[in-house]
Amino acid sequence: MMDDFSMNLKKPTKHHRLVARVVKLIDAFEDEGQPTLAYLAERLSVSPFHLQRVFKREMGVSPRQYAEQRRLGSLKEELRNGRSVTTALYEAGFGGSSRLYETSNRKLGMTPASYGRGGRGAHIFYAVGTCTLGVVLAAITEIGLCRVCFGDTAADVEKELAEEFPAATLERADKDMSELLAILGALIDTGKRNFFGLGLDIQITAFQAKVWSALILIPEGETRSYGDIATELGMPKAARAVGRACGSNPVGIVIPCHRAVGADGKITGYRWGLDRKKALLDAEQRRSK
Repeated sequence: MMDDFSMNLKKPTKHHRLVARVVKLIDAFEDEGQPTLAYLAERLSVSPFHLQRVFKREMGVSPRQYAEQRRLGSLKEELRNGRSVTTALYEAGFGGSSRLYETSNRKLGMTPASYGRGGRGAHIFYAVGTCTLGVVLAAITEIGLCRVCFGDTAADVEKELAEEFPAATLERADKDMSELLAILGALIDTGKRNFFGLGLDIQITAFQAKVWSALILIPEGETRSYGDIATELGMPKAARAVGRACGSNPVGIVIPCHRAVGADGKITGYRWGLDRKKALLDAEQRRSK
């Protein structure tokens, strides 16, 4: 992958140079496992969010996904050379068969989140700011966005984050993530989605995936009832389950669960308050006229 990148690089920009340095660090990493986003950002003196955004935009994958692909490539090479599976696993840096299975499952979409229950094993960076809906918190892992929530105070949103990820390492990084907060503010105020390829790193069931995908397809300025969504999914009796899936959305505004309403069109059931849901819908309807 590095050779292809180098050959296509005619006039290196600062972003190209940053990506090349990240690739070099990943390829040279000798400890068990792979370098974390925090480690890479610290070595290169940049913010984790900036590093993640630039790398994914230029390479099409996150630094962690790149490292996994490199290790999978090494594993395949070791197996082709006649090594046993166990030996090949360790030579490729997986440290054990469970790590390989976790990686494979994530690539197949079976376990989308990169962390365990309660955020176990995750280093989560978060930032708190203000927007037209009040206080907003955004949180990211090495893979992508894992939380967007709203509240009346910073203490409110930090409490929600801590309750969702009690087993994670949480690190506040307002300055480093100011760009992400600005992007979320623009999404709220103008509807402009400009995440530069930043993905989602969220716990998700197959049913939630169907509901959340349906929510994203609802045009701005429009709504669907929970029953409508259930019918669209081929499960007309699952309106309540759709409502629960909307209520469990971990990334408010990014997955627009506010566009789901009651059977009579009334605004119901928004985990961050009905006033915020109404404000979002009113703003979208004004923009769509």
